[in-house]
Amino acid sequence: MIQAQKNFKSWYKKLPPEFNIFLVLLGMALLFEILGWIFVGQSFLINKRRLIIMILQVSVIGIIAVGVTQVIIMAGIDLSGGSLVALSAIVAASLAQNSTYSKAVFPHLTDLPFLIPVIAGIGAGLIAGFINGSLIARTGIPAFIATLGMLVSARGAAAWYNNGKPVSFLSDEFTNLGQGAWPVAIFLTVALVFHILMRYTKYGKHTYAIGSNEEAARVAGINIKRHKIIVYSIAGALSGLAGVVTASRAMSAQAGMGMMYELDAISAAVIGGTSLFGGRGRITGTLIGVLILGVITSGFVFLRINAYYQDMVKGAIIVGAVILDQYRNKKLKNKDKDI
Repeated sequence: MIQAQKNFKSWYKKLPPEFNIFLVLLGMALLFEILGWIFVGQSFLINKRRLIIMILQVSVIGIIAVGVTQVIIMAGIDLSGGSLVALSAIVAASLAQNSTYSKAVFPHLTDLPFLIPVIAGIGAGLIAGFINGSLIARTGIPAFIATLGMLVSARGAAAWYNNGKPVSFLSDEFTNLGQGAWPVAIFLTVALVFHILMRYTKYGKHTYAIGSNEEAARVAGINIKRHKIIVYSIAGALSGLAGVVTASRAMSAQAGMGMMYELDAISAAVIGGTSLFGGRGRITGTLIGVLILGVITSGFVFLRINAYYQDMVKGAIIVGAVILDQYRNKKLKNKDKDI
């Protein structure tokens, strides 16, 4: 019996850290399944349409969360994601209009090739992310303040860009990007690319090194300022991509898009095991965290529970995840002292 317990512990320690989070995902899905049969008389899981809608809804948050995860691993924070979604969506949509049906913001820039509005939207996010990174790296402003300022500024810029009016009548080529399984495919591709970059390249090693101990990383020869600018620029570009997908899905764009998306993205990263203290986290964990948020949202709608409770539950889960993260950090520090 004792040997069996030792074997189990040895096997359990070899499992990836995301395994526990995956068990939480399965547990929540099973809980909603049971509650569904009790209170609704239907299955939560055996409904292809519901599951597809759920995954589509979280795909945009997932794209932002991949960028936010890298920032948090580097011991930073990015609060500007939702506003960059709005700004990028407006910029992309203004260049994706069909002159046959609309009076474009810039009439001479209608019926442009499909890639131009996509690149413009991503570029808008990239520039904003570059500004975030430059402010943080070169002036020493706390990341919270710099990205909070961008949150307000980008939302204002989105409203100013088209005088607060929505942009509609987009070309078929552009709107096709947000239809069907494309948002999911984009999210999974982004997650896969950055999973590889974070685990197997110098970029990922430097990001983890800075988050674990910035001074030690500097002594090791890592260009801290340059790397911070790169990471924040990537996070901005991914928010821009999320804005492009959002505008394409909605077939329009407005300054109010992306409200609270940044908090959902941070929640997904934290729930997925990314430490707010930096130096620890994985893109795969964030992917599971995104699915957990999707299950919560879809499950509450399925059970016909008031939407306000969703935010309350999300808040409780975030606080719980942070408390658990603090507990883990204390254990690691105590182990280091013992050594």
